Amino acid sequence: MSGHSKWATIKRKKAALDSKRSAVFTKLLREVTVAAKLGGPSPEANARLRLAIQAAKKSSVPKDAIERAVNKGGDADSATLQEVVYEGYGPHGVAILIECTTDNPTRTVANMRMYLSRGGGALGVSGSVDYLFQRKGVFTLPVAAMDEEMLTLELLEAGIEDIETDGEFYTITCPFEAFGAVNAKLEALKLEAESSELSRIPMTSVPLTGEALEKVLGLIEKIEDDDDVAKVFHNLELTDEVLESV
Repeated sequence: MSGHSKWATIKRKKAALDSKRSAVFTKLLREVTVAAKLGGPSPEANARLRLAIQAAKKSSVPKDAIERAVNKGGDADSATLQEVVYEGYGPHGVAILIECTTDNPTRTVANMRMYLSRGGGALGVSGSVDYLFQRKGVFTLPVAAMDEEMLTLELLEAGIEDIETDGEFYTITCPFEAFGAVNAKLEALKLEAESSELSRIPMTSVPLTGEALEKVLGLIEKIEDDDDVAKVFHNLELTDEVLESV
């Protein structure tokens, strides 16, 4: 299985676990609110909001809760929400990049510093690990949705870079700038992605096993549990052992 396909597999497995935790509702609804705040309350005119609502529905967030989150995007309270990115290293040189949505950056940065320090790492300055990642659009789509060759031909004009498959899902990657065009093309083809997101894919990875692996995974999980954290990216190598651990 190739790197991108393994990456998509672990994301799907983890999403299945996360969906059982009520905390994921808070993160999904916060993204809906931020998307509505930044791009307006209409999903038709706001692609980010449309994706946020889709993600919330896939995790069975109640419809009325989603509607309240959209409306909250226009409230004065939402003006305090900020999107911030923190960079640092975990133990054994694993690069960690954390995307947060917070109403109190002072609290959030203190928490990120504490998690990394206690976990054997350290918070870095802006740019300290960002260069190790590439911003990409990543979509996963059931293979039953369309023949691979036909799907490739349809999406090439939208700007995709690659389509890989693990036999169950296609993993479609595109440049950051082409995300909107690929998403629009999938919608035009009436194909609903299992997931679609702007991601940060590591250009190199750090292989770990045993206690070292468990320590890094424990740190990542601790960071992800924070309510202010939207996404965590890292360059830990996604081996079969890592997949089984998750």
